[in-house]
Order: sequence, then structure tokens, then C-alpha cells
Amino acid sequence: MKHLAAATMFIALGSASLAQAQGTASPPPSADLQAVAPALERYEAGTIFGNLWRRPDLSPRDRSIVTLSALIARNQASELPRYLGLALDSSVRPAEISGLITHLAFYAGWANATGAATAAKAVFAARGIGADQLPAAQPDPLPLDEAAEARRAAGVAQNVRPVVPGLEQFTTDTLFRDLWLRPDLAPRDRSLVTISALITAGQVAQVPYHLNRAMDNGLTRAQAAETVTHLAFYAGWPNAFSAVPVLKGVFDSRPN
Repeated sequence: MKHLAAATMFIALGSASLAQAQGTASPPPSADLQAVAPALERYEAGTIFGNLWRRPDLSPRDRSIVTLSALIARNQASELPRYLGLALDSSVRPAEISGLITHLAFYAGWANATGAATAAKAVFAARGIGADQLPAAQPDPLPLDEAAEARRAAGVAQNVRPVVPGLEQFTTDTLFRDLWLRPDLAPRDRSLVTISALITAGQVAQVPYHLNRAMDNGLTRAQAAETVTHLAFYAGWPNAFSAVPVLKGVFDSRPN
């Protein structure tokens, strides 16, 4: 266990030093790839970090948010230390990482979030990140958009309450009148986390509402499209392609 913690700490610190030395945001190369799949290592170095992460329609910070969301949604905790270090190097604040993990407990499952918290604890310790940099358990909420919430609640009351009333209650009270009002993530970033997790999980039926909400919160069409491009590498091509007609439907329904 001590060896695992030490290795995790080394990876997190190595990410920061390598990124600073190269002047680019990229985690250290994986020894497993070097030993087992040199072609995969070439794609990672050349295609992912030499090309994808440098594309202009998403900043390295946004790409870190999308990637962490995908890894947590797929419960891929072994890769999290590398990408948590990269996120911190790309100006994602510890409070935002904490908020992202908390948010994904509801959109990717409780165990996925608790596993991510375990990985983040070691990285935070290695970086000297303490409780003073984390969000409060119960902060003052952001203001509620009463009109938008009324429209959302009416749709859920009509379609969900008659069938699963408990789900309707928790959706209103816990998600949209509590979780979505937490200030540790900006509304635009919270939406980005949500659509990234949904596409990763193949839950495209849930994407139109949340993509519209994301664009209402400031996510641009180009950023939404690039999110799908990015997720092709971290969630797989089938999930990315399944999201394309959903994005088209949302784009076509909105004024230019």
C-alpha cells in the first residue's frame, strides 16, 4: 500500500515537472505503453498530446474537465493520477476538481465518485493541497433561475412523477435545487461535466436537455463539437459517433 501511494505521488509530481520543462500540458509517458504497446505510445504522444490537446476550440483546462469526467464516468481510476496532475497544471482549481467529483456521483454513480476521491486524495497530498482549498460542504447557493426551473420541473412532474415519484422528488430537491446551485463549478463547467459523462456512458437520450442547458450557460457550438471529438479518444469512437446526430438536432433547433 505504501508503494502504491508513493508511486501515485511520483506520477502526480512528475506530471507537473514534465509539463513545465516542455512548456506544454501533457502527463508523463506510461511505462506500460513503452513496454507493451509502442504503437499505442506513439498515438498517445503524437496524436493525443501532439495534436488533439493542442486544437484551439477547447482550452487545455476544458479538455482536462472533459477527460476527468470521462475517466470517472468509466471508473478508470488507474489513469486518474496522471490526468489530475495535468488538470491542476492546466488551471483547474482543486475546488473545481472536488466539485466535479461530487457532481459525478449523481451522473456517473456513487462508487465511481468515491473511487475518484481516493485517487485525488493522494494527488492533493503530493501537491500540498489542503482543506482550505476545497469547497464548503454546504455553501451559499447560486441564484436559481425560477423560470427555467419551473419549465424543467413541469416536464419531470408530467413524465416521471406518475411512474417513479421518489425520483421526481430527489431530482428537484437534491439535483436542481441543491447540486446545480453549488458555486464550486461555474454553471457552464457543470454542464460540460454532465454532457461529457453522458456521452461517455452512451446516454445520448439525456444529452439534448443538458446540451441546450450547456449552451444557455455559455458553451459554444464549436466547444460542444470539439468535446465530442475529444471524447472519441477517451470514451471510444462509437460513443462519439452516437452523439453526432444528437448534437445536430440541438444545433438545428437553436437560432444561429
